[in-house]
Amino acid sequence: MFKIKNALTFESFFQVLFQNDKIELSQEIIDKVTGSFEFLKEFSRNKIIYGVNTGFGPMAQYRIKDKDCIQLQYNLIRSHASGMGKTMEPLYVKSLMLARLNTLTLGKSGVHPSVVLTMQQLINKDITPIIYEHGGVGASGDLVQLAHLALVLIGEGEVFYKDKKRKTAEVFSEENIDPINIELREGLALINGTSAMTGIGIVNVIYAQRLLNWSIFCSSAINEIVRAYDDHLSEELNGSKLHLGQQKVAAKMREHLKDSKLTRDRNKHLYSGKHPENDYFKEKVQEYYSLRCVPQILGPVLDTIENTRKILIEEVNSANDNPIIDVARKQVYHGGNFHGDYVSLEMDKLKLVVTKVSMLAERQLNYLLNNKLNNILPPFVNLGKLGLNFGMQGAQFCAVSTTAENQMLSNSMYVHSIPNNNDNQDIVSMGTNAATITKTVIENAFEVVAVELVTIIQALRYLDFNGELSSTTREKMNILNKLVPEFKEDIPLSPILETVKDFIKENEV
Repeated sequence: MFKIKNALTFESFFQVLFQNDKIELSQEIIDKVTGSFEFLKEFSRNKIIYGVNTGFGPMAQYRIKDKDCIQLQYNLIRSHASGMGKTMEPLYVKSLMLARLNTLTLGKSGVHPSVVLTMQQLINKDITPIIYEHGGVGASGDLVQLAHLALVLIGEGEVFYKDKKRKTAEVFSEENIDPINIELREGLALINGTSAMTGIGIVNVIYAQRLLNWSIFCSSAINEIVRAYDDHLSEELNGSKLHLGQQKVAAKMREHLKDSKLTRDRNKHLYSGKHPENDYFKEKVQEYYSLRCVPQILGPVLDTIENTRKILIEEVNSANDNPIIDVARKQVYHGGNFHGDYVSLEMDKLKLVVTKVSMLAERQLNYLLNNKLNNILPPFVNLGKLGLNFGMQGAQFCAVSTTAENQMLSNSMYVHSIPNNNDNQDIVSMGTNAATITKTVIENAFEVVAVELVTIIQALRYLDFNGELSSTTREKMNILNKLVPEFKEDIPLSPILETVKDFIKENEV
């Protein structure tokens, strides 16, 4: 268990989401939230404050009578719980909840303390609201997705609990959880923010980093398979370009290959002065780009992931609803902190670079499968009888079609604003759509890398390098060989590919 006192980090999210750590709100946090609530309660007397005693959006011109202000919040939650499409996976919902909880604990939303205390219970007990992927336009926040969270907090709607879809009221009764108190603006404060796109985005970044690491692993192993020259990974060459991502990727590959007996030193071969060839070199002087340019291709991926991580953590530790309650200055400010452009743009950039990872994996896969390119492996890395058996031929179709889907999905959501809400929301971010599509692109990329990895396993079995592989490749192959049976006869590959995909998605290199 860790105590939330101030800003959350990516490590905090990882602990809660992937290690199931429990959270505890410090007394300082509870006092801050309580102080914000009490200030707004007093400040709002005899003042017109959006969402406290007015309607919402273009209906803000209508004043709400004191006797109807509580009902207003319930109406907002229930009316906006209108999502459709697929239900979000519990992992992403839990991330969304932690992101929203953190925003509310900043004490700039004026919510009743029961809100953060109840959310803490739901997170710790793994009670995740049923939330749908479709519904948010990402400006005025993730209204629809967060409304489904708010619906659960008032004791209505449905949740996932112990792998089952249940009525919220039943689960609350079993777990002795009381619905939140609606006092001032709890409905608006819960749904008016960027926490859905940010929560999904944080999980996306975690998986994208893991995917990148596996791509670096595959690229390094292929360099061993083809006995590549090692100067394209040298510190000297990559240091002559000033991009840190490129330099870091090259360094990771050098570390991977440091004890390999297969990669070659150009000085001992092409620079040796011993070349009997007069007109034509049988061996390639330089490798294909998908092998030689990995630092230059994956470097921008690494840089983008790191920048996206930075932006998302800034967002999750920001007050992103409206209005903003400033207890220190005794003021309430109206504006647009709910607008999700920062996250939307980062999700678009992230899905672009993840698509490039899948494209690199597909090209490396094609190199391994095409014997006329590599000149060392049988066609389609077929360990059976050529002509009768097919090896990895069928699996290549899956990798190619999935890569093509990623290329199509990489079109920008950030620039696909459609005015709505009676033109009150006349330019929007589409941030939740961007985050959700990026999730799909990442999932697809894991499929492509899984096909590549199974092909690498088969290739290494065929080549039988007898201990010449790097210790890093050997270590992982000891595990992967248990997941992928050696096959010469044709067998359905889908179960094997799914097993490998699940393994690399849930395990670091």
